Amino acid sequence: MNSDPIADYLTRVRNAIKANHRIVEIPSSKIKKEITKVLYDKGYIQSYKFEDSAVQGTIKIALKYNPNTKQSAIVKLDRVSKPGLRKYAGSEALPRVLNGLGIAILSTSKGVMTEKEARSLNVGGEVLCYVY
Repeated sequence: MNSDPIADYLTRVRNAIKANHRIVEIPSSKIKKEITKVLYDKGYIQSYKFEDSAVQGTIKIALKYNPNTKQSAIVKLDRVSKPGLRKYAGSEALPRVLNGLGIAILSTSKGVMTEKEARSLNVGGEVLCYVY
């Protein structure tokens, strides 16, 4: 049994990048779909596809690499809020990742978004992960 599905999601993506895989397949959930959409919108992944089956469904993610250096667009994925210790940030104290070069993905009352979008909407929430 997996007690932290978001950490499992990030670990699968991290392992696929280290193994230079082009595609990674992950069991689906609503929060994972929203995180995938944010990663795609911000240019960290090449494409994604949601495949719904009878039970759970899967997410297929095509990872993005630099064609010259073969380096991934995602350098680091860090889980911030964990089931044992949740991390929340108010609208006035949202984190900045690498002084604005990376993104923090938040779960807010208005949905899953980056810290920049949350700052413009003046909402806070649970800090799920850092991506850069």
